[in-house]
Amino acid sequence: MAKKKKKKKKYHAFWVFAKVQLVLFLVVLGAAGYYFFGGYASEVGELKTEAERLVKNSTSDTFRGHQTSVVYAADGSVISTLKESRDAYYLESDDIPSDAKAAIVSIEDKKFYRHDGVDYWALLRAVKAMVENGKITQGGSTITMQLARNVFISQERTWQRKVEEIFIARSMEQKYTKDQILEFYLNNIYFGNGYYGIESASRGYFNRGAEELSLSQIAFLCAIPNNPTLYDPVTNMDNTLARRDRILSNMQEDGKISAVDYADAIMEQIALERPAAEQKNDYVETYAYYCATRALMEQQGFVFQYEFDSDEDEAEYDAAYDEMYTACQKQLYTGGYQIYTSLDLTLQEELQGAVDDTLAGFTEKNEEGVYMLQASAVCIDNDNGYVRAIVGGRTQNFAGYTLNRAYQSYRQPGSAIKPLTVYTPLFERNYSPESMTVDEPIEDGPKNSNGSYLGEVTLRVAIEKSINTVAWRMYEQLTPEVGLSYLEKMHFARLDPEDYRPASSLGGFTNGVSSLEMASAYAAIANDGLFRQPTCIVKILDASENEIYVSAQQEQEVYKQNAARMMTDVLRGVFVNGTARGLGLETMPCAGKTGTTNDQKDGWMVGYTRYYTTSVWVGYDMPQKLSDLMGNTYPGKIWQSFMEQAHEGKEILDFLPYAKISEEYMLPQGNEEAGEGTQEGWDEEGVFEENPAGMPEAPEATPENPSGTPENPSGTPENPSGTPENPSGTPENPSGTPENPAGTPENPSGTPENPAGTPENPSGTPENPAGTPENPPGTPEDLTQENAG
Repeated sequence: MAKKKKKKKKYHAFWVFAKVQLVLFLVVLGAAGYYFFGGYASEVGELKTEAERLVKNSTSDTFRGHQTSVVYAADGSVISTLKESRDAYYLESDDIPSDAKAAIVSIEDKKFYRHDGVDYWALLRAVKAMVENGKITQGGSTITMQLARNVFISQERTWQRKVEEIFIARSMEQKYTKDQILEFYLNNIYFGNGYYGIESASRGYFNRGAEELSLSQIAFLCAIPNNPTLYDPVTNMDNTLARRDRILSNMQEDGKISAVDYADAIMEQIALERPAAEQKNDYVETYAYYCATRALMEQQGFVFQYEFDSDEDEAEYDAAYDEMYTACQKQLYTGGYQIYTSLDLTLQEELQGAVDDTLAGFTEKNEEGVYMLQASAVCIDNDNGYVRAIVGGRTQNFAGYTLNRAYQSYRQPGSAIKPLTVYTPLFERNYSPESMTVDEPIEDGPKNSNGSYLGEVTLRVAIEKSINTVAWRMYEQLTPEVGLSYLEKMHFARLDPEDYRPASSLGGFTNGVSSLEMASAYAAIANDGLFRQPTCIVKILDASENEIYVSAQQEQEVYKQNAARMMTDVLRGVFVNGTARGLGLETMPCAGKTGTTNDQKDGWMVGYTRYYTTSVWVGYDMPQKLSDLMGNTYPGKIWQSFMEQAHEGKEILDFLPYAKISEEYMLPQGNEEAGEGTQEGWDEEGVFEENPAGMPEAPEATPENPSGTPENPSGTPENPSGTPENPSGTPENPSGTPENPAGTPENPSGTPENPAGTPENPSGTPENPAGTPENPPGTPEDLTQENAG
């Protein structure tokens, strides 16, 4: 009986196998019929001819070096050159460690020595998986096909490219030996961080030749090429180690290493030892490469996405992003591009100097030798939206460190978020700086930092003093969905479903925000509510000096113009009467906001003039309290120091005024009789209706009335704009007059009355996501931040 069951089971397995093969055969037959009878036969024939021509004309030199790309600063000076070292570090087959050959074959192409360049069953499995899953889940590419793609054709995901790849692979197998193909492959595959080939990667990650590496180190390197972003050992060491272990397991199963070798290699600790010359601790370079890679992605048709319907959609997008980013990053090192940026190396030096000088007294380092107290800062040109300077941390030169916190780290913004999600949106809804509200305790809500409440106050005072209760109550009325929609429009990358709650009005986010995001958002307010995606890439030329990419810098309206100008007017007072008092600039009008998070773990200062917007963050990579860290201490000092230097010799420019609405039309604030969500202009669901009951619109700025002020429109006969007596056209405060150059009657000189000067594991990474138990994203009971803003 047992034998019959076993026999029956054996026959059942056979028929399952036979049915699978039949399905695969029918898929192939159907595909062949579709292409030939669908009119694609001639196109396929042309691809075959082209593939044969490419291989026929190739030599061993075809698989050596490529052209050098150059990155230029705004003034035309060279920032850096990007040249992969394939030629200098090319290894002949006999010099490539046998373990490297065995490792790459075991993980990438087990049938390498048996197929003719194409593993047809692997391709069929990939097609079958695609049919079953509705998307590509398996590659099916052999080592020869990957080499064909890397050397001869583009990275486009089209059927034509795949067919040509197959023809090239078959032709290569006819012209070159297996040993040659494996030699070409191991010298051409990309190992991340600009390293092409096994020798280049060995020297780049371990500072020694490949022949000196251990079995474990070789398997570790061979883990990277499958997805150099996902398995980047500098930023994703755990992922690289997990794939190393899988490779070692495969090698043991294939009989390439013994059980003892396997056990020893698994237990070996991997430590990177990158040579000093390879340390990209230059924040200008890392950001320029990042922006250039994304520019090439855009040029090749990739559509960036910031909102997703489900976790599955986001995961699918992330996979496509990583694949395209890796492909374009490779091109950056080999394409011979001329990359022109907006980066101003003088401003960069001044911003870096302000960070380093302000934090010079904090010398404590972690076990990796990284300064524990850190900072990041970004300066954006308000005239065009380009990034002019970016600092991702304090200056240090040591091995294996590439983190640029300015765009790679995410931290809690504290009250610096209020103008973006609460108050400017309110100013679009017929609220004004002088609208009244009530500062009073909120049951189960936040507390004010000093434990006191002011009663009736204007919104202007609430913003200047950074009053938590007012922001919370107004945000509840506005709704988190409406407030965060403004951040969505400005492409804040780490918003989470859990953020749509009142706590986010005070900066309580799940993941946090970056300095780059904060700078670009405040720059939108400075730009009359028009947002521009931050970048430092102006244009890219190919090796033939053809323009292949020009930054459009398209503007998207996020805030209404008058609301943005109102916000600017209020934020000027933060430097005079509010939390940043004494941090204003000596002669240049400025506006801004401070932020301080729970237990003083993060400090922010974000502010702008007509010329520049600059954001500054200070805190520990592993969030912890610093007793005197507030927005107006170290971040404020850095901001003021840099902005004073950045504006030296510049003409004084005042902000444009906002159009004031007649007081009889202003909505009462804190009016309990109106009822939440039922004030004039708000429906029962708390959604604001534009221009309710035919209320008069605020006048827009026109050529005849550029300032848009109804009381004293610039350019009227009574007060022509630009006359010597009143250059700004506003009688109350003529900006730029000798008597009051700063244009602020309360503090005309702008001198500091209270200058600040009191004495790696990036936030948001998997190891330490912002909002961990050490720094929770602000529950109502613990939202007493702001101390001084």
